[in-house]
Amino acid sequence: MRYAQRGYLLLLNGMALLAAIMLVWLMVAVVLSVVIRNLGLQPSAWFFLSTEYAMFYLTLLGAPWLVRQKGHVHIELLTSVLPPPALNILSRGVSLLCVVVCGMLAWKGLDLFLLNIERTDYDVRAYFVPKWILTIVFPISFTLMAIEFGRFVVGHEILHSGEAGMKE
Repeated sequence: MRYAQRGYLLLLNGMALLAAIMLVWLMVAVVLSVVIRNLGLQPSAWFFLSTEYAMFYLTLLGAPWLVRQKGHVHIELLTSVLPPPALNILSRGVSLLCVVVCGMLAWKGLDLFLLNIERTDYDVRAYFVPKWILTIVFPISFTLMAIEFGRFVVGHEILHSGEAGMKE
């Protein structure tokens, strides 16, 4: 079980690292694109396409790690005034709702991924890219997010701290 847990954490951290690398690539690609345009040249269509895909991927690849770190955005106005028993119930209820929504999105994402493979769909822009390359991240990321939210439903920790303000 320990190896499975370590493998799982390695997967989450690896996805987050890949998302971070893509974020750096976005910065580099935008700067290079601006420099190339200022030199009077036309940047490669690959720059534009890769930044579009990177924005999509970095969002979904980093999300499970972000849930694990409780780095999501939520309104603390209500959670900061609730007594601990009510906060516990509310937080676990919100987490359960998130598990259900992420589970549904993972299921629909898997359906879309399989449909893209079955139809051999392509994303047609500057290059022909198989659509399954885009949609494969849906079932993976949403399944991992459902698992992470599930930890807050049944685990010792709850999703919301009950404290207002930044905790840095």
